[in-house]
Amino acid sequence: MELQVQPKLIIHGGAGSSLKGKGGVDIVRRSLFKVIEEVYALLLSGTPAIDAVVRGCQLLEDDPRFNAGTGSVLQSDGQIRMSAALMDGLRQRFSGVINVSRVQHPIDLAYTLQNSDDRVLSDYGAAELLRELQIPSYDAMTDLRLGEWMQERQENFGKSMAGVIAQLAEPTNAGRGTIGVVALDSQGRLAAGTSTGGKGFERIGRVSDSAMPAGNYATTHAAVSCTGIGEDIIDECLAARIVVRVTDGMTLPDAMQRSFTEANQHQRDLGAIALDSTGAIAWGKTSEVLLAAFHDGEQIGDTLEWTGLTNGL
Repeated sequence: MELQVQPKLIIHGGAGSSLKGKGGVDIVRRSLFKVIEEVYALLLSGTPAIDAVVRGCQLLEDDPRFNAGTGSVLQSDGQIRMSAALMDGLRQRFSGVINVSRVQHPIDLAYTLQNSDDRVLSDYGAAELLRELQIPSYDAMTDLRLGEWMQERQENFGKSMAGVIAQLAEPTNAGRGTIGVVALDSQGRLAAGTSTGGKGFERIGRVSDSAMPAGNYATTHAAVSCTGIGEDIIDECLAARIVVRVTDGMTLPDAMQRSFTEANQHQRDLGAIALDSTGAIAWGKTSEVLLAAFHDGEQIGDTLEWTGLTNGL
């Protein structure tokens, strides 16, 4: 099969202040590269971008190192509520679920909703969709996440909620945990998917950026998935801002540079991965670490030890 376009792929497993809580650089790199290898093989075989993105998100949701699917953080009441979104750049169509529970792959619900008249569902609607699809109930809880929540409950008598979150952010980076996949397929189609377990210990009903165009957006020109503090991403409307700038004629590197310079000036804590229709790959962060990896058509690389504001290929 002759490729019309050289496929490109970039994924992320969150952003934060260190890699200590996830086992270090080598372990995170192995986790990300394994996903890159499987998903890039799909793209080479002619799999559409949107299907490759869904598969990549499923694999990342299944990795308990990342705060999405299995290994999602617990909200203040000890429950896991996950959000996910998918956007097909070809159709410029967004779909997502907000605060869904008891499902292994929230991205699957977003995928199902791509062809629905109602394309973004909150907790009750998403639960009803699970029943309609007869998807088995799934417990995404891990011992690590339960332990974090129990520690917070014990210490909450003497600490403010904000203090506890700050204390836990260093070892776990839970508050900035998200997974995302952006793909350009052999037909030149773009897609982006993002999934998260939320900030951890948040107020019940809090909505993350991951199920909004602020955190996940694509057109025929560019596609972006964001990670970091959701409120900061929403305030910048980061994914849509970058994509609209490229759609309006700015190069992807310039769109990333301008958008992250603005975010940095506003003291935001966030990151993003991006592709455009020419095959350009880009990433940016205001946080210390961005857990991203990519395939540029020739080889696999990552951003784990990269120290800048924006970069690309």
